[in-house]
Amino acid sequence: MRYDERPIDTTPVHTSDLPATPIRDRNIPATAWIEAPRELLDLGAQLDGTPVAEYKRRLGPWLLWRAGPAKGAHAMYFACHCDDLQQQFVLQLFPDGSADGVGPSGQRHTKFRAWKQDLHFADD
Repeated sequence: MRYDERPIDTTPVHTSDLPATPIRDRNIPATAWIEAPRELLDLGAQLDGTPVAEYKRRLGPWLLWRAGPAKGAHAMYFACHCDDLQQQFVLQLFPDGSADGVGPSGQRHTKFRAWKQDLHFADD
């Protein structure tokens, strides 16, 4: 099922219950995450329509969320460390597919894939 066609599951969820793999049958909004940091809850505030961020998956110890569509419009990605929610990184995605954000390595990224790899390999 396409991400934008999945039902929203507002059942309260703790950090330990967020799935490791991508969810294909529903979307978990940031507002359902009991321990959600304020920065995540405000992630979509500057985007058209003020979208609520939705959980995407774990990348190692990182929890990955997105506010906005996967492509074709402005969106924001947010990652935080599951054991230290104050370790946070944000990537802005632009309509043309380019991006801007810093990863755990301290490197600035202009592509989502490179930012995601930075998260994935941060603890290696």
